[in-house]
Amino acid sequence: MNWHEKNAEFNALIKQLFHDNDWQKRAEAARQLGMLKEGRATNLMCRALRSENDYIVINKIIEALGRIGDGRATLRIIEKLKEEQEKNEIDKFRIIYILESLIKLKDKRALSYLGPLLDSSDENIKNLALKAFDVIEPNWKEIIERERTKSIQEIFKPKE
Repeated sequence: MNWHEKNAEFNALIKQLFHDNDWQKRAEAARQLGMLKEGRATNLMCRALRSENDYIVINKIIEALGRIGDGRATLRIIEKLKEEQEKNEIDKFRIIYILESLIKLKDKRALSYLGPLLDSSDENIKNLALKAFDVIEPNWKEIIERERTKSIQEIFKPKE
């Protein structure tokens, strides 16, 4: 596939993600954009993540952003994590999509937000949070040991 064909496909998928009335087609567009691994889709998909209302489409966008691997998506995904943590009843599957994407992004800015998940009562979430720490900061246990007086959030707080 030449550049013009790829570009036309990319543009069609972006249009579908933002404008299709069928949630299934929007979810499929998000999935395919993730498969393309085009960094130029990141900002547009972050914007779609903020405006999308359908549960499944949001999960597909989060998954696709992780697959693309562009760190510019980290803060928008963290925004979704914070929204989820503020709910009375968290959605385990949304948290799992978020954790898996953050593992792929390997952005240290996520660590302070993932700290509370290390104490999750759900084993899958707890194990994924541990994996995220292991992947993003392999020496995290030693860092915590050195900084005993501080919380995980304080230790890994992103520098401004």
